[in-house]
Amino acid sequence: MTSTVMEIKDLALEFKVSRSIVDVIRRRPGKVVRALNGVSLHMEKGETLGVVGESGCGKSTLARCIVRLYEPNRGKIKFRNQDIFAADFRNDRSYNKRVQMMFQDPYSSLNPRMTAGQIITEALSVHEMRPPAEIPARMAELLDLVRLSQDAAEKLPHEFSGGQRQRIAIARALAVEPEVLIADELVSALDVSVQAQVVNLLLELQERLNLTIMFVAHDLRLVRHVSNRVAVIYLGRIVEIGDSESLFSNPAHPYSQALLSAAPSVDPDDTSGAIRLEGELPSPLNVPPGCAFHVRCPYKTENCTRDIPVLRLIENMGEVACHNAEEIAKNA
Repeated sequence: MTSTVMEIKDLALEFKVSRSIVDVIRRRPGKVVRALNGVSLHMEKGETLGVVGESGCGKSTLARCIVRLYEPNRGKIKFRNQDIFAADFRNDRSYNKRVQMMFQDPYSSLNPRMTAGQIITEALSVHEMRPPAEIPARMAELLDLVRLSQDAAEKLPHEFSGGQRQRIAIARALAVEPEVLIADELVSALDVSVQAQVVNLLLELQERLNLTIMFVAHDLRLVRHVSNRVAVIYLGRIVEIGDSESLFSNPAHPYSQALLSAAPSVDPDDTSGAIRLEGELPSPLNVPPGCAFHVRCPYKTENCTRDIPVLRLIENMGEVACHNAEEIAKNA
């Protein structure tokens, strides 16, 4: 039986762009970057939800909204059925413990003047996870949990490799015993062999601690390996969500089809070519009306240019935001 941990509904976020002197003189209105345009999804207890899309599509912005680094202009994020931006929930420090984020660059996210032991100890102390006398033993347990030797506690971040620094970041996140981990491009800065080690460690910890993980990445093969479900995002809007294997083997949305066809295959006999999209990715400063993908879609119809498609459950497809999904599937 599944249990919904987090529900995101119609999330929208805009960033104002500073006006130039010419804009001010000519009295041009200020521009805004529409980073998120109505994102809706949910996460179930113990699952890994992969989030994929092109650079600039809103993946990291979504992750930062979930940990309250950004506040959306519209929509809600509910954790255990509580609105995380509601006035009576804003000061609830327990949320900061229960939902933890791990960043792409482990070096910049770790204090260079603190040892690994001090970094982990700080998290334990600030959130009062253990009595002071028990903190050293707990710190040692966490190092062991992420497979770092005990002498790592005395070393500074620059003395570790990239993979080891990510292990320290994972240990720090686990120190506060979270329910949800947000992994934002967690291993994209690491070598492929090190990526596998870190990801496999994360999966083992997930099973052991019953964690819920949002795995934000651009490496599609990696997302397929780690995720139970996958959400495909385009210009700040979810266009498809489904079971990982089903989505990767039979994507329904034209953008998902193009995105996944461009991923390199490990099968040397796979001669299928990538689907080439017309035009360029529109700017988030000027998102097209209707379905934002229509300017590049080979299947567009008149209503695609006018009406925004909503995510809807389609038999044997999962949830798809496309007016013509059924017709596309018939002609595939």
